[in-house]
Amino acid sequence: MYTKILAALDGSPRTDLVLRQAAALAATHGAALHLCRAVNIPLGMPVEAWSLSGEELTARLVELAHQDLERLRGTLTTSLAGEIHVRLGRPAQVICDVADAIAADLIVIGSHGFDGLDRLLGTTAARVVNHAGCSVLVVRPPRDAAA
Repeated sequence: MYTKILAALDGSPRTDLVLRQAAALAATHGAALHLCRAVNIPLGMPVEAWSLSGEELTARLVELAHQDLERLRGTLTTSLAGEIHVRLGRPAQVICDVADAIAADLIVIGSHGFDGLDRLLGTTAARVVNHAGCSVLVVRPPRDAAA
């Protein structure tokens, strides 16, 4: 059913859970597992980073994200052919754009809590669900972890 699965990984505590779900689905379906991360200028950026030019900073953020996704891919017990995609931009847009570019059959993404700001602005997961051109699996933490 699935031939290309895109795991949207953001470096949050739920990253491992999302990656494991996506890897299990890819292994079950014999699908290629692609890893994706959107990068942007973090709010709590270290002071030393301000010495970099815009292009240098962007390149460094992309490089660090790519290295982290390589590390995560190395934790998988099986090799699932797929590429790493790191792009600068708004997460939901990057995820949908990458999914379209690779003709993904499924996007696997983590959920966020629904605090007041999330309800007002909408979450990345909700935006992906509403705008993706393929099916989306939203991974939630186990019930006991959510409490």
